[in-house]
Amino acid sequence: KQAYIANDERGSFLIFRNFKNTARVGKSAVSEEVVRRLAQPDATFADVQELVAGTAGRELLKTGDLSKGVFWAGMVQGLIHDIPTCQQLIDRIIAEAEAIIDHRLASMRA
Repeated sequence: KQAYIANDERGSFLIFRNFKNTARVGKSAVSEEVVRRLAQPDATFADVQELVAGTAGRELLKTGDLSKGVFWAGMVQGLIHDIPTCQQLIDRIIAEAEAIIDHRLASMRA
């Protein structure tokens, strides 16, 4: 989770483009290695398979160890600044929606 906070909207790589199966992953040492290997002439999926395998990603998610695999990420990670609980997140969304209604759409509430 901390990797999402540490990365900004540019903190990702597009991988697998040469296989016509593009995916966006968060920047890490592993994803940088994937990009490096795929940039080689005649690169194949086998060249990166152990780095991007589902079992590697599962291990990363279980342990939080970024050296275990790649993690899916998009530009939206630039908007993530903290890791609230589910309740805190829901409360925040409601409060922000109410603020928008109160300030921008006040005439609609009358």
